[in-house]
Amino acid sequence: MKSCAILGASGHGKVVAEIAELNGFQNIVFFDDRWPSLKSVEHWSVSGDTSTLLSTVKEYDLTVVAIGHNAIRCSKQRELSSAGANFDVLAHPSAVISKYANIGIGSVVMPNAVVNPFSHIGASCIVNTGSTVDHDCKLAEGVHISPGVNLAGGVEVGKNTWIGIGSQVKQLIVIGCDAVVGAGSTVINNVPNFKTVVGSPAYELIKS
Repeated sequence: MKSCAILGASGHGKVVAEIAELNGFQNIVFFDDRWPSLKSVEHWSVSGDTSTLLSTVKEYDLTVVAIGHNAIRCSKQRELSSAGANFDVLAHPSAVISKYANIGIGSVVMPNAVVNPFSHIGASCIVNTGSTVDHDCKLAEGVHISPGVNLAGGVEVGKNTWIGIGSQVKQLIVIGCDAVVGAGSTVINNVPNFKTVVGSPAYELIKS
């Protein structure tokens, strides 16, 4: 019986669990740092926290960090990898992934997402429901492409950046590290590191 350990008993974790089941994993076990106050998520059990998983992680055929916060997800994956966790790419059967695309371990590709030829997606990324990553895009470690996002050809996205639901990014745009693209934005200019942009066309959000 193939087993999958999921760190993060959230809504995102529920989707990850179903994808794991669709990929033949019969034994799904959750871990969450809210344990022991949190003991289940839907019909799946929560069996411990991060420390518990670290001590048992080699027992599982696959480990997935299902945490939305990009930097925390990457940090947890590195910690678990050092403890001997088995990481791989987990993709929904309805996702369309080119044989010429490259996806890093620990990344999850959600239902109806498309990853086109010669795109490179780093480790611990989320390519969310119905999003598209066109040819020759480069996504660094820990990027989250939200549901319904469309990246045109040759877009580059830096480490730990989050692109909000329904956003569109013009071809050859470069988005820096730790940046945020607000929901429904249209990005037609490069976005520097650590900046937040919103709107259509997207403009930098200046925090007061």
